[in-house]
Amino acid sequence: MFLYNLTLQPASAIGSTVLGHFSGEKYQELVVARGHQRLELWRPDTTTGKLSIEHSEDLFCRIRGLASFRMAGGNKDYVVIGADTGALAVLEFNSKERRFVTVQYHEFGRTGLRRLVAGQYVAADPRGRAVMVAAVERSKIVYIITRDSEAR
Repeated sequence: MFLYNLTLQPASAIGSTVLGHFSGEKYQELVVARGHQRLELWRPDTTTGKLSIEHSEDLFCRIRGLASFRMAGGNKDYVVIGADTGALAVLEFNSKERRFVTVQYHEFGRTGLRRLVAGQYVAADPRGRAVMVAAVERSKIVYIITRDSEAR
């Protein structure tokens, strides 16, 4: 069972975007945060030269920060989201299920859009070694990214 939050008219304004290979294929794709609550995966169509929506998913949070990273030796990019829930979520696009799957979820602060809780700014190391999450004022958190014993 999944909780679902549906708006009648989806937002048309784009809050932030990241570029990467999220489905593990040779195509570059865009992950777009629309209206701070909707996550979309866009893929270019090579025959027409236009972008088309591959997947769209409503989230039960407000997206404050968005970044992408690739683990060393991997062929797939991951999406990192800083949300108003006071947490950092690492998402992976599952091509078989055609949805975003939560790989890691870490809570570090209180809920709400607070100036002292990290999540407003999300940055990833280009080599996939660390992710930094920062607040508007003071607090900064660095997560070092490693694989577990099962190479996940």
